[in-house]
Amino acid sequence: MKITLFYISFLSALMSFSSVGFAQQQYDIIIIGGGASGTSAGIAAGRLGTKTLILEPSPWLGGMLTSAGVSAIDGNHRLPSGIWGEFKSKLEEYYGGADKLATGWVSNTLFEPKVGNQILQEMANSVKSLTVSFNSTWQSANYSKNQWRVTYIKGGKLVEVEAPYLIDATELGDVAASQGLKYRIGMDARDEIGEIFAPTESNDIIQDLTYVVTLQDYGDGADKTISKPVDYDPAEFDCACAHSDPITDKEAISDCQKMINYGKLPNGKYMINWPNCGNDYYLNIIEKTPEEREIALEAAKQASLRFVYYIQHELGFKHLGISEEEYPTEDNLPMIPYHRESRRYMGLVDFTLPYVTSPYDAPSPLYRTGVAVGDYTIDHHHKKNPDAPAIDFIKIRVPSYNVPLGSLVPQDHPALILAEKSISVSNIVNGATRLQPVVLGIGHAAGVLAAVAVKKMKPLNEVSIREVQTVLLSQNAYIMPFLDMNQKDKHFGAMQKIGATGILKAEGVPYLWANQTWFYPDRLVTEFELVDGMRPLYPGLKDFWGASGDYLTGEKFQKILVVVRPDTPLLEIAQAWKRRDLEGEFNSEKKLNRQEVSVLLDELLDPFSLNLTWKGDLENLD
Repeated sequence: MKITLFYISFLSALMSFSSVGFAQQQYDIIIIGGGASGTSAGIAAGRLGTKTLILEPSPWLGGMLTSAGVSAIDGNHRLPSGIWGEFKSKLEEYYGGADKLATGWVSNTLFEPKVGNQILQEMANSVKSLTVSFNSTWQSANYSKNQWRVTYIKGGKLVEVEAPYLIDATELGDVAASQGLKYRIGMDARDEIGEIFAPTESNDIIQDLTYVVTLQDYGDGADKTISKPVDYDPAEFDCACAHSDPITDKEAISDCQKMINYGKLPNGKYMINWPNCGNDYYLNIIEKTPEEREIALEAAKQASLRFVYYIQHELGFKHLGISEEEYPTEDNLPMIPYHRESRRYMGLVDFTLPYVTSPYDAPSPLYRTGVAVGDYTIDHHHKKNPDAPAIDFIKIRVPSYNVPLGSLVPQDHPALILAEKSISVSNIVNGATRLQPVVLGIGHAAGVLAAVAVKKMKPLNEVSIREVQTVLLSQNAYIMPFLDMNQKDKHFGAMQKIGATGILKAEGVPYLWANQTWFYPDRLVTEFELVDGMRPLYPGLKDFWGASGDYLTGEKFQKILVVVRPDTPLLEIAQAWKRRDLEGEFNSEKKLNRQEVSVLLDELLDPFSLNLTWKGDLENLD
């Protein structure tokens, strides 16, 4: 694990410009980077009425989803949270249904990158308070007197803007690095990070990146074979057709068509993003200058072109050629590579493996502070780096999880929010939080956090976690990763909130490539289950031992409730039942399920309103 202070000085490389303009423009929030997280942050913040600016160096929005060509979504198929769910719905509308997106076997949601960009731009354009400045490269970011001053180049001109809050949504965490914030690169040491699967010693090895290629089927008889790349050797890709699912398959089977169909997109296109003797490539360019990165990335591009030639020439797929109409680039390749790993900054909390594997038994109840959800397993790519320690990541079985808000807030800055893959997370857990729907969720939360901070004009570490979560719920986001409910459930919010208090706990299940957490809304609650869950929040129940293992009835619920809320008659509970539109009639003999208990607790006690520390502990309990 490498912890360092790093400052990238882009200004030292400035050329002479045709003109320089310093007419300052004032915003509430500046977002540097219009990738997956930056786009969702801008949309979420703008919808809350904050004047928001996204600076994006390319002409597209979406980053890894679009500009990098990774248009096959990993995970969250049954967790359509917030802006990710909205984007997914618009893809289904565009292509004519969810089944039209299930074209390749790697994902339930595959789409053409240019369509993804089109949809994201339409979503952004519909937000009046959001401005997107394309082809804009940031040059400097300085914070002084509670104000950010950011300069960027657009059209040969240097432009300056100001805002009280800034979100670093760059692919590699460059803005936070320019502020001198501490970060880690590479694998964490086992004893230091507290993860038994981590290597004994730290190192600076990150995941392989990929320069994705989008191929198109030009029909039988077509020959779209590219020129033979320099240094081509078919042995480099000898095992590309040998595929096995490390979770379900015992041995690999050679099937070249299946390898090609891995990332089959709609309209006869294919995403070439293949880890097994394919076009993954090891480069650690995080601390290099933009110019050094561009030179180094040429090697990754060439590796992908060699793989394309192998597919065409050796495997006989001559009719599959590089799509000539997908990207606005001269070489028809994506504008950026797929970065699987970035700098990982030191946040108010550090999201590590114990909080994923066993959230209720972890050192702190970070699950209470969740703002983004994910269900994909921990997935690392290290096949192209022989120096990478051998870690069997498939053995790291985890349920679905939520990302704590404190991992988006750096320890040492009052007005800078971390997004994309730069949050405070361990190297191992980054293998799950780096995936597209989670990063969209992280951006969504970052945008809401910034908007709430603007409204309150507070340092980020003084913002109410519960207020951020409440806004997220109002924007159809999940704060708890419960798959057996969705936003269309009229009691979705109540169950999410009570789940986030820990009064009613869910059950996590490591399951194939789509891990699960079940709330079981229709399951009956026992007396002891309720009291045991309420004790940490209500000290008055500490010495209450009148709860058995019997199923909770209306009468028993009232007796437990009056311990913390005196003078609450059955009639008042019945009125709350009716007010919240619960089914049937409430009475003293009725056995209550988890959905009903959640709604009644939300209505009569509102435990979700109790303030939290960043570690998820409850503040000011009497």
